[in-house]
Amino acid sequence: MPKVSVLSQTGSSVGEIELNEAIFGIEPNEAVLFEALVQQRASLRQGNHKVKTRAEVAGGGRKPWRQKGTGRARQGSIRSPQWRGGGIVFGPSQRSYSYKLPKKVRRLALLSALSTKVRDEEIIVLEGLAFDAPKTKEFTKVLKDLSINKKALFVTADLDEAVALSARNIPGISVVTANGVNVLDLVGHDKLVITKDAVQKIEEVLG
Repeated sequence: MPKVSVLSQTGSSVGEIELNEAIFGIEPNEAVLFEALVQQRASLRQGNHKVKTRAEVAGGGRKPWRQKGTGRARQGSIRSPQWRGGGIVFGPSQRSYSYKLPKKVRRLALLSALSTKVRDEEIIVLEGLAFDAPKTKEFTKVLKDLSINKKALFVTADLDEAVALSARNIPGISVVTANGVNVLDLVGHDKLVITKDAVQKIEEVLG
């Protein structure tokens, strides 16, 4: 089982923790990880692009000129696709890009992302993380004590409003609960900082 040092909020070592090998020590599946990233990013797309067809553009109710005898090509409406200001053919319409992956695939992708963090030594386990009140200055001090100068994902067991509000204005820092851990956040941050309680909660759910 992989062992990781447990640090206090001030950055001092307070012991070690053994991580569940079935969750934090598997061989990462790069293909599944990629598929999960594509699926999650696709689900974030708004899909609100829209063009108007000839049935939706304003005007064009009258035939511009008579059918025969003018020497010009026959036209039925000035809002046909070949006219400037006319409708658009085969243009994008509003749609949802989201799709679902099988449950086992999603689970394997999450395990792969967690195991990658452990393998690359990009995980920090904290004894706990708490503030008396929301203070960005206090959170900045924690980052300094933990020597974090890159993008970091903080994972707590439950929602702590003081922690979430303290980190809200710091660029590159995100705070999620153990239930909200996802592949996109794990891959998108350089460091994973997780509390001991959150580790236990993840191991209970995924174990």
